[in-house]
Amino acid sequence: MKYQAADLYNDLEYAPASTVREMAPGLAVALAATAAAAYLSDHYGAPLTLMALLVGLALNFLGSDARLVPGLAFASRTLLRVGIVLVGVRVTLAQIVSLGPSALFATMAIIAATMGMAVLVARRMKLGAPFGVLAGGAVAICGASAAMAFASLLGDRRINNAQLTLTLVGISAASALAMFLYPIIAHHSGLNDAQAGYMLGASIHDVAQALGAGYAFSAAAGQTATIVKLTRVALLAPALAVVALFFPPDAETGKRPPVLPWFVIGFFVLAMVNSTGVIPPLVASWAQQLAAACLACAVAATGIRSPMATLMKTGGKPLIVIAAASLTALLLAFAFAFEFVRG
Repeated sequence: MKYQAADLYNDLEYAPASTVREMAPGLAVALAATAAAAYLSDHYGAPLTLMALLVGLALNFLGSDARLVPGLAFASRTLLRVGIVLVGVRVTLAQIVSLGPSALFATMAIIAATMGMAVLVARRMKLGAPFGVLAGGAVAICGASAAMAFASLLGDRRINNAQLTLTLVGISAASALAMFLYPIIAHHSGLNDAQAGYMLGASIHDVAQALGAGYAFSAAAGQTATIVKLTRVALLAPALAVVALFFPPDAETGKRPPVLPWFVIGFFVLAMVNSTGVIPPLVASWAQQLAAACLACAVAATGIRSPMATLMKTGGKPLIVIAAASLTALLLAFAFAFEFVRG
């Protein structure tokens, strides 16, 4: 099996010269795991990403088979990046503008503060700043999708599969808990529809859970939560660009990677095209389904490839980072909604 030296965005990745025949076995396993996860998600109402991760972890014993490695690497990296690009069809510039300048700046501040808190806690626990960026970005922006994007940006030398897997587990659990608990907090705090919608959209991790919590509160709150949450998704690409500036050049080559990797540029371009309204609704729907499938396949492949021995040794420290970031996002979102949002 051939290896190649790679830049920051392709650390330890198998050579592109790998043939389709070499990738086929691993890719087939990842696709089968994704199909199983989709079945479980449809029949039990569980998040697709969580099901993909659990199925992948159940198949973890296959990760040591050298015949599967090229295909699993392709699924966990290339399909991930394609999925990130396609996420651009979820957002438009009009949605961001409709949020208003004060709410937009507050959302950006919440993202920055959440990521900053995660980095501080991660450093205090000797997990390193890159892990703080990974966990904080996942909490602050869009859950598992953001975690996969930041892991791809930071590379295998900074974020290993065990850290990524534990982050995905923690984010899925935290998002599910938030969907149940946060609307109760909003209700008992006397927030109106607009305030609750902002708080839920600005603090809950994954898109589906944020929207579910918003509409569980009220239809009006759900609409506000949708706009706020999709604004956070749209800020994924700028956040990736800023993070890229804070990490040094590759120590082995001395070369600095491009500030914006191709999948971030693709996300921007697709979001701008979607803002023009030229993408037919049916095509946009297909693109969103394909994005979900690519991301789920990447998560399943990551679960299969995760080194379980290392994962078990990691302990609960990463979950504390996720909890600290989640609490920061909730408190700041609640404070802004309570003081400045009027319905």
